[in-house]
Amino acid sequence: MTWIPEDSWIVLTGALCAMACALPGCFLVLRKMSMMGDAISHAVLPGLATAFLVTGSRASLTMFLGAAVVGVLTAVFTQWITRLGNVDQGAAMGIVFTTLFALGLVLIRSAADKVDLDPSCVLYGAIELTPLDTVTLFGYLVPRATLVSGIVFLLNLGIIVALFKEFRLSAFDSGLADTLGFSSHFLHYLLMVMVAVTTVAAFEAVGSVIVIAMLIVPAATALLLTHRLGLVLLLACLFGASSAFFGHLGAITVPTWFGFQDTNTSGMMATAAGFLFLIVWIVAPRTGLVAQFFHKRTDLPNLPSQEKKDRPTASR
Repeated sequence: MTWIPEDSWIVLTGALCAMACALPGCFLVLRKMSMMGDAISHAVLPGLATAFLVTGSRASLTMFLGAAVVGVLTAVFTQWITRLGNVDQGAAMGIVFTTLFALGLVLIRSAADKVDLDPSCVLYGAIELTPLDTVTLFGYLVPRATLVSGIVFLLNLGIIVALFKEFRLSAFDSGLADTLGFSSHFLHYLLMVMVAVTTVAAFEAVGSVIVIAMLIVPAATALLLTHRLGLVLLLACLFGASSAFFGHLGAITVPTWFGFQDTNTSGMMATAAGFLFLIVWIVAPRTGLVAQFFHKRTDLPNLPSQEKKDRPTASR
C-alpha cells in the first residue's frame, strides 16, 4: 500500500501521544505504580461525562479539567482505601478504577448517548481519522489531535525538566524528599494530573487502552537498557515514537500479506511496542536473555572444579 501524506500526520500524532505518555510513565514504573496509569486511564470516563453534562460542551479545556479532577480523586481514593481500610494498593486500585469506569460508561450511555461521546472511540480511538479534523496554525492546516498531543507533550516535558531533581528524588526516596523540603505528596498528585490530562488528550486519537501500553511499555523497555533517569526518559520517548511508526507501517502492510486491506493502527502501535520490548528483553547487554544465558554458561564450568577444591580428601 502506498504511503500518502495523511499517513505522516497519523504517525506524527501517534508519536506525540506515545512520547507524552512515556514521560510520566517512566515515573509510574519507577514508583512501582504501573497499574495507576491503567486505573486513571479508565477512571477519567466519569470526569469526561460529568464535564459535558455540567457545561454542555466538549471543549478540550473542559475535558481536561474534568479528567484532572477525577484523576486526582482516583489517587486520593486509592490512598484512603489502602491506609484506612488496610487493603493492598493493587486491590485498592482495582476497586476504584472499576467502579469509576463503570460509572463513566453508565453516564456516557445514558445521559450523553445522543452526542458524539462514543465509548468505543474512547476505548480504541480513531487515529486514522485525525487528518480529517484540522485547524489553522500559522497559515497551515494541522490536524487538531496532532496539535493537542504536541501541546501536552511539551507541557509534560516542561514540567519534568523544571522539577527533574524533585521528581527523581521523590521517585527513589519520598521520605528524603520531604525532609529536604520537597513535598512528595504534591509531586505525587502532580504526576496523577499529568497522567489524567495526557490520557484525555490521547483519547480521541489512540484510545484509553493504547494509552495504557504507551504509559508503561516504552518506560519498561528503556529501563532494561539503563538506570540513568535522564537517559531512560530519552529512550522511552524514542521507543514510543518508534512504536507509532512501525505500528502504522505494520497496520497498512502486514494485513496485505494475508489478503486483508488494513487493520487498526492503534492496536498495531501497541503490538509494535510489545515487539520492541521483546527484542530489547532478548538482546539487552546486561539484563537480556542472551546475556544471562552466556553468563550462566561461563559460570557453570567453574562449579565442579570449585566443588572439587573444597571437597575434603582422605589421606592414605
